[in-house]
Amino acid sequence: MPADPIAEDHSYSRRNFIQNCAVGMVALSSGTLLSCVTTRNATAKRGAAILKFSLDQHWLFGGKFTPAAAAADFDDSGFKPITIPHTVAGDLSWQDWDPEKWQDIWIYRRHFTIPEQLKGFRLFLHFEGVMVSATPSVNGHELAEHQGGYLPFKYEITDLVKSGQNILAIKVDSRWLNVPPDGSKQGTKAVDYLEVGGIHRPVSLEAVPQIFLSDVFAKPVDVLKPNRRIDIKCTLDSALAGKTVMVNVKLIDGDKVITYTEKMINIAKAGQTELDLSLTKITNITLWHVDNPKLYDVITTVSAEGQPIHNHKTRIGFREAKFELDGFYLNGKKLRLFGLNRHEVYPYVGYAMPGRVIRKDAEILKKLFNCNVVRCSHYPQNEAFLDACDELGLMAWEEVPGWQYIGDDEWKAILLQNTRDMIIRDRNHPAVIIWGTRVNESPNDVELYHKTKAIAKELDGSRPTSGSMTPDSRKNWERNWHEDVFAFDDYHSEPDGSVGILKAVEGYPYFLAEAVGQYNYPARKYFNAYYRRSADLNFQQLQAIVHAQAHHKAAADPRNSGVIAWCAFEYASLLNQYRAVKYPGVADVFRIPKLGATFYMSQGDPKNGAVIHPNFYWDFGKKSPNGPGKNVAIFSNCDELRLFVDDSEHATVKPDITNYGNLKHPPFFVDLEFTDAKPILLKIDGYLNGSKITSRSFSADIKQDQFFLMTDDKEILGDGSDATKIVFRITDKYGAPRPFAVGKVDFEISGPASIVGDNPFNLAESGGAAAIWIKSKTNSSGSIVLKATHANLGAKTVKISVRPTSGDQFSI
Repeated sequence: MPADPIAEDHSYSRRNFIQNCAVGMVALSSGTLLSCVTTRNATAKRGAAILKFSLDQHWLFGGKFTPAAAAADFDDSGFKPITIPHTVAGDLSWQDWDPEKWQDIWIYRRHFTIPEQLKGFRLFLHFEGVMVSATPSVNGHELAEHQGGYLPFKYEITDLVKSGQNILAIKVDSRWLNVPPDGSKQGTKAVDYLEVGGIHRPVSLEAVPQIFLSDVFAKPVDVLKPNRRIDIKCTLDSALAGKTVMVNVKLIDGDKVITYTEKMINIAKAGQTELDLSLTKITNITLWHVDNPKLYDVITTVSAEGQPIHNHKTRIGFREAKFELDGFYLNGKKLRLFGLNRHEVYPYVGYAMPGRVIRKDAEILKKLFNCNVVRCSHYPQNEAFLDACDELGLMAWEEVPGWQYIGDDEWKAILLQNTRDMIIRDRNHPAVIIWGTRVNESPNDVELYHKTKAIAKELDGSRPTSGSMTPDSRKNWERNWHEDVFAFDDYHSEPDGSVGILKAVEGYPYFLAEAVGQYNYPARKYFNAYYRRSADLNFQQLQAIVHAQAHHKAAADPRNSGVIAWCAFEYASLLNQYRAVKYPGVADVFRIPKLGATFYMSQGDPKNGAVIHPNFYWDFGKKSPNGPGKNVAIFSNCDELRLFVDDSEHATVKPDITNYGNLKHPPFFVDLEFTDAKPILLKIDGYLNGSKITSRSFSADIKQDQFFLMTDDKEILGDGSDATKIVFRITDKYGAPRPFAVGKVDFEISGPASIVGDNPFNLAESGGAAAIWIKSKTNSSGSIVLKATHANLGAKTVKISVRPTSGDQFSI
């Protein structure tokens, strides 16, 4: 175990550490060191300008907890070295998850040394998320237990650390606890998503001055008016009393200061002090929009005796998001909500993925699926995801943890704290347009939800509140429902088997928080395997159709603001599942699009790229001997498609505006059933305003099939936590998927990385496509070569560079 993992494991020497992190030290008349204003804050997205050391490396995992393992002098030489994020469950596959693998109490330990240069600083341990409960100990001193797996928490440890080596031990309780969303006597089957235990989000040590800015809320007000302003609420945390400081706030666009203000404040007593300021004279700003997500920085600096001692960066966007009786308005213009729900759980590791991987989900939703909104179902998600939403222009519904169940008073108290912590953490994100302050699909609890709404209004006030309602809770809802926006989960079907969409309720803004899911239309019942890529072709083709129907029919009601459909990605569950995976996602658990995604992938502006996505496979195998069939759909943003079969013109089709006219780009329908000779080639040309703008080809000749291998990223960071996805699948000669392809894939890796996933992998269960992740090793650099060999189609390789941390572990 390294003796000094904080100081020594950084590429900076102690001397460079203090030179690069400080421009000066300031001492008050009391002689107490206040600290410094940092200079390395150019890359910070948000947060206090503190000396922040990543503690994600050099952990030791000891398995199941014993009381002795938290002691400072415990011999942990037999523990397993790991990095954060981490799951206690060991090697999970992508299906067949058993909660017994993680439902226990576990122990983590980390050795660290505080650099001499940090004497006089206040020190905090910061955890972004531990599933489900965490009880840290520092040098044998046990800290308060934190309950709840989805929100950050911190501890001041200034008086608990010493010179030389220190020991941090974490007791992690991953059992079924009386904590939202858990607590029901029914156990894990009571919640429609599995929660794998562990330290699944980053951990850091933060060094701050004796007086510092612990939080800044910068709320844009009246952004569409010339007299727009930003109301600033600063929270000063002071270990000193009787001190006078100056607080200065600047609005910055790049290197340009747009406006500023400042105010003196006397800190009468130690503890937290709140200060209100406003920035005015804000002109020539660009509004944050889904098509142009412009971001600005608010820099708040606290000074004492004429010297700056601490600052805090807050990233914001100017935008007005309003739900009205006649729809949703962004910056004064009506905009239909078009989105999907998202679960954060991943194959192999549960929630324990690094920020790079988390961000990719936002990119898929925005860039590939053309969504303008996502619902973070059903818990506050990794802040890396919301950062990506801010930057990409993807609006978000953020909601408290929960699924249908409401517990006792102790449970409710934790939910109230969760509500408070969620809003404080995420209220500066312009992407967040609404707070979900009700537990998903829960019965009415007037007293509880009055309290959660009041917390939202007290801490923010700029966003409406809501919570998804079911048909049962919709009955007589007016008596006990007091949210700002009515959000409904509409899963009913019409007598003809098509998707049913109810009219908006009267008197409140309205939209659909869920629709479609994995219901079997027209039977209106669940079936475990619907929409699996390896399942029945009719159901695979149905998925995109019912999603298109839901969006089309909802758009017919001018009172309906839009649809956030269920859902983006498959996820681990014990409810209505097949081998512990639930299959309503339009992409699979590996984030690979299925046929259900063809509708979403077609709804982008052709100016940004014309697309053709058949809602079928060009295949004449045992499951489709006569080809795709009659009246099959092709999704495209062209206005005309011309089809050629074996080089002969087959059909020219127009979009079906009669049945799908409320969509941006209605689907095309065509007959592709062949009972006699089986054709080999299909070509589809796409036209816009009479000009050919794109074309795709497909081959039915399986003898020319190929093995496909691709990485999401060409470079990752050698910090032991970073990772990237490797997709592998069987395709035709043109790259189109073969869903019923089988075969075993073996992986070999060289270089400073490890494989996260099944090795070998059998493609039969996943429908001919799957993924693994490649995770870097700690303090590494160089090149990774991954070789994947398919039993019948040979081998492919990908190369990935590993960039050394070179000081990147400093994050300000």
